[in-house]
Amino acid sequence: MTQKLIGIDLGGTTIKFGILTLDGQVQEKWAIETNSLEEGKHIVPDIIASIQHRLDLYGLSSQDVAGIGMGSPGAVDRKAKTVTGAFNLNWAQKQEVGAAIEQALGIPFAIDNDANVAALGERWMGAGENQPDVVFMTLGTGVGGGIIADGNLIHGVAGAGGEIGHMIVEPDGFECTCGNKGCLETVASATGVVRVARLLAEEYEGESAIKLAIDNGDLVASKDVFVAAESGDFFAGQVVDKVAFYLGLAAANLGNILNPDAIVIGGGVSAAGEFLRAKVEDQFKRYAFPQVRLTTKIKLAELGNDAGIIGAASLARQFSVKD
Repeated sequence: MTQKLIGIDLGGTTIKFGILTLDGQVQEKWAIETNSLEEGKHIVPDIIASIQHRLDLYGLSSQDVAGIGMGSPGAVDRKAKTVTGAFNLNWAQKQEVGAAIEQALGIPFAIDNDANVAALGERWMGAGENQPDVVFMTLGTGVGGGIIADGNLIHGVAGAGGEIGHMIVEPDGFECTCGNKGCLETVASATGVVRVARLLAEEYEGESAIKLAIDNGDLVASKDVFVAAESGDFFAGQVVDKVAFYLGLAAANLGNILNPDAIVIGGGVSAAGEFLRAKVEDQFKRYAFPQVRLTTKIKLAELGNDAGIIGAASLARQFSVKD
């Protein structure tokens, strides 16, 4: 039997699993709830038990699996295969993730940061088309990302390489959770879009359902802003244009430094689709170096929720036996 790969996407609410072929085809998928009670001590045992159950279910042994890869939030030590400071998992202290999984299952294990892993997934089997130079921007509750240059993930000396969300796009702008002001995350995440809308609403005097909802103190989500903008709400359109300006400026800066084949936009905010992508591309072209403008593409992610498990599985390809 040809060996398989197992990919794990570890999240604060759900742990997603996939069994894949060595060339990246997803054959089986499943998920379990993340039990982060008691300082997250149940998470690794739950992962081990779930994988063992599935191996038994599909009649697979440890020899049938080349390796297991995992994407995790928090500070990941790839060499020691540990995670520290993943607070949404209640993992404040160092967790010996790799050692426990390898000992229990007898399968080699690799781990990286979840945003980096999603970038690997999109690069390998998604919009990145397996090109060696790809940047992934994920727009969700925050703004994350991953940079792949010459086929390698950029980690930096402290593992903070690729912190795209903390690029400054508005000096002296909104305060960020990182302690700086004006980070991309403060204006282009799901909460950032609404923050921009609230700021612009202070001076807008025309008719707008979104402006009215903000003034009334109603709950407004980023999706509401994009839907209204596509429907012709002028104020909502101004908000989207402002967000697209920030994203396009950030993309141009990334492009001017790295000149990747593509800058891929994913995450919940990217559900706005071509409407947002085209606006970001316009701003990118405005600020990009001429050669970059001609050669770097702005694309939408293609893998959705599967990016994490596919990217995680790609980490484990290093353990496969080469022909």
